[in-house]
Amino acid sequence: MNFFIKSFLIYLVAINACFADELRVFDFSETELSELEVRKVRGAENKTIYTVGSNDNGNFLKAIANNGASGLGKEVKIDLNKTPFINISWKIEKDLSGIKEDTKKGHDFAARVFAVKKTGATPLSNRAINYVFSSNNEIGKNWSSPYTKKSVDNVLASTKDNLNEWVTVKANVKEDFKKFHNLDINELDGLAIMSDTDNSKMKAIAYYQNIYFSSK
Repeated sequence: MNFFIKSFLIYLVAINACFADELRVFDFSETELSELEVRKVRGAENKTIYTVGSNDNGNFLKAIANNGASGLGKEVKIDLNKTPFINISWKIEKDLSGIKEDTKKGHDFAARVFAVKKTGATPLSNRAINYVFSSNNEIGKNWSSPYTKKSVDNVLASTKDNLNEWVTVKANVKEDFKKFHNLDINELDGLAIMSDTDNSKMKAIAYYQNIYFSSK
C-alpha cells in the first residue's frame, strides 16, 4: 500500500552483520519481532498477525492476514555494488485466488517484500520495488502499483506453480531499479515485509525465511 511505502522507513535502524559477500536483513527471532514496530496500513480493519517459528532451515516468520494489513520494516544500508541480489525463501499456505492484483480493489498479496530507495527529503519521494508471491499472475509479470507509480509490483513466485511449498527466489535489485524506475543506484535504504488482505477482505497465510543480499 502507498501509505506503507511512504512511512515504513522511519521505523528503526537495523544492526546487521555482513559476512563476506552476504548481508542478512532479518533473523526472525522472538527478540527481533518484539523490537520491530508493526505498522497497520491506514484504513485496514485489522493488523496482520506475525509470529516466529523454526524448521530444519532455521527461523521463519509466519504471517496471517485476515481482512487486514500491516508490515514490518527495517532501515538498512545495502551496498548494491557488492551485494545486488536479494534472496528470499517463502511459502504460501493460503493464497488469494481470484483477485485482480493490479487494481486498487485487488491490490493484496499473501507475501511481499519491499526494496526501498530514498530519492528525496521526504518519504513521499521514495521509490520501491515490491517483490511479490502472486496468487493469480505468472512469474515475470510486473506493473506499476495502482496507488503510486513510484512502486512497481514484480512477481517472483506464484501459487499457480507452488502452493503450500517453500520456494527460494533471487532478483538483481540494482538492475531492477534501472529497469523499472530508470534509476542508477548504488545503495538501498530499506527493506520491508508485508502480507495484506485489506482490499480483498480475504484471508492469507504465508511464511518468510532466509531473506538476505548476496554478490551473486
